[in-house]
Amino acid sequence: MFRLAHLTDPHVGPLTRPRLRQLLSKRATGYVNWQRGRKDAHDMEVLAALVADLRAQGHDHVACTGDLCNIGLPSEWSTAKVFLEALGAPDAVSFVPGNHDAYVRGSLEGLLHACGAWTSGDDGLQGHFPYLRRRGPVALVGLSSAIPTKPFAATGRLGPAQIAAAEALLVALAAEPEPPCRVVMIHHPSHPGGTTPARALMDAGTFTAMIGRVGAELILHGHNHVRSVAFVPGPDGAAIPVVGAASASARGDARHHRASYHLYTITRDGTGYAVAGVERGLTETGNIADLGPLKLTRS
Repeated sequence: MFRLAHLTDPHVGPLTRPRLRQLLSKRATGYVNWQRGRKDAHDMEVLAALVADLRAQGHDHVACTGDLCNIGLPSEWSTAKVFLEALGAPDAVSFVPGNHDAYVRGSLEGLLHACGAWTSGDDGLQGHFPYLRRRGPVALVGLSSAIPTKPFAATGRLGPAQIAAAEALLVALAAEPEPPCRVVMIHHPSHPGGTTPARALMDAGTFTAMIGRVGAELILHGHNHVRSVAFVPGPDGAAIPVVGAASASARGDARHHRASYHLYTITRDGTGYAVAGVERGLTETGNIADLGPLKLTRS
């Protein structure tokens, strides 16, 4: 049995006051949005409580699917590293970046320079996507959909080269004498219609078609700040779950907007794997508790 925790979109704060020249970009609107409400929507005390609960549950590995940063300031890169260190050592936590981590040109490179150890594949390369990490019966395939965008846009893109490389990895893993449970990590919802056009993965159709050819056992994402479960077709009619988690720091009023994380139990089941998941998160009373199972099979 292998236990995999998934959390996403912590939007670690607080933000330091930017210099004027740092606001001569998309950061200007992002900083205004932070001051007008995002700083209150993302509560670091809630995030700390969630991480403490995650650590207490017992797990073998943590998947973090992006948006450590808010507006891509250099001061955020060291803060992001401190957060990842709190989650666990680089070999125990796998990170892929989100759109806020690539807020403006140069932001992603700065973050990966600080936090690249959490993206190191089994080949030892850091900050190269896709990467592959083997952990017990699980093979984690980390993808980057993070690209800088214009103001008021939050789209992502993988690109043909990354999709082709991911396909080659997934094919090779499936061909092994004892294939591992293949878990794909990405920030944006990877399926068409997973979010609005201004926030979508632009090559979701191409990626989903690839998954339809070669398959995977589980796809994890963030970005939407809500719990969601969708299914995409895999080989031989299989229904592959695509699961999004809520923001790990959100103090929302609505149940589905409050901070949570997911905990998966992966066990061998004949020639394949059985994957079960539960959500743990913030309740109306401010406690962290079990919020119920994730439905990972299509009716």
